[in-house]
Amino acid sequence: MDPLKFAHAKRFDKLTYLQAISEDGVQVMDTAALSLCMDNKIPIYVFNLFQDGNLKRAVMGEPIGTIVQ
Repeated sequence: MDPLKFAHAKRFDKLTYLQAISEDGVQVMDTAALSLCMDNKIPIYVFNLFQDGNLKRAVMGEPIGTIVQ
């Protein structure tokens, strides 16, 4: 769930690909894209790109969102 739309949404620090696909309410991306990332062992970083400084913080490795791997 999008925390900007739903006040009761909770953030996960880490999810597996299968959790991202099967957990109710988790909407990282479509299942086909998640499956391709899983098959090719490509981690997915989910964070608010529009918040000032977040891109730099993500590149520097700060825990600002959810990692799917």
